Amino acid sequence: MGPKVGADGPSGPLFTVRTVTIDERSEGQRLDNFLVRECRGVPRSHLHRVIRDGQVRVNGRRAKSDTRLAGGDTVRIPPLRIDAVVAPPRMSDEARARRARSLPILFEDDALLVVDKPAGIAVHGGSGVDAGVIEMLRAARPEQRFLELVHRIDRDTSGILMLAKRRPALVGLHAQLRERAAGKDYVAIVEGRMPMRSRTITAPLRRYLTSEGERRVAVDPAEGQAALTRVKGLARASLDCGEFTRVACRIETGRTHQIRVHLAHIGHPVAGDPKYADFGLNRALARAGHDRMFLHAAAMTVRHPVSGAILRLAAPIPAEFDRFVPYTPSGGSL
Repeated sequence: MGPKVGADGPSGPLFTVRTVTIDERSEGQRLDNFLVRECRGVPRSHLHRVIRDGQVRVNGRRAKSDTRLAGGDTVRIPPLRIDAVVAPPRMSDEARARRARSLPILFEDDALLVVDKPAGIAVHGGSGVDAGVIEMLRAARPEQRFLELVHRIDRDTSGILMLAKRRPALVGLHAQLRERAAGKDYVAIVEGRMPMRSRTITAPLRRYLTSEGERRVAVDPAEGQAALTRVKGLARASLDCGEFTRVACRIETGRTHQIRVHLAHIGHPVAGDPKYADFGLNRALARAGHDRMFLHAAAMTVRHPVSGAILRLAAPIPAEFDRFVPYTPSGGSL
């Protein structure tokens, strides 16, 4: 059910105060993601701000953005102003469904749906994004009563994205991710000449918002959360604008922007990264035909939440990676 609209304000309509009871569809969801869906058009940064200010209440109490909602919880949503400049044009359900049907399916059964997400598509709608993968798939599968994201990958990252078609599957997979029982491997192309050997990056990471409300992550030994990324150089290539290295990455933790920030921290940002790389170099790469962020979620290993069988998933490496830094696998691991 969409938000109830009240009187108009100078920058757009105001939502009235609402109290929403959490049903099966929203059970287990993070509070911030629930609000993004309920309050379409409100910038995510503003939603985080009202949560921090205590204006959003769960069962009458203050909560954090990452609070997991349980069935029967009540969420108080305060009046929220929509900025008409930020709110994107709405994509029709037909267009959403058509876009969803173009997504390659890597695996599907009664409990799970795994797709190969292209770079440039968000996983869910939010500030500046009318519809992400989850909204598109729901439009394409109206008969599917339950469909939720198991995890997220960045808009500019391509590759494996897993969704749950049953509540028990979602809960079971979230437990595996919390317990670090799921293996997640990425391929990236980074700036500079990285050694052809393995190394481990353990710099703690802290999330913050810029003065413009943009989400960022920084290395912070004092206040950051533990994060571990294993990296191995695979191949190199030289362009007129510099040297680049193709690398394999395995993450032991799932922090926001973890690979991107860790690689930038050691002096090798992901090529094309709009937040942590060299913007001038990104423009030079785009002019040379390499116009994307070169990070791909290539493989994932989980235990099937229903059968218990080991499920090994793989998303083909996009052709633009081979055009940029060619590589022929020769075995070995991180």
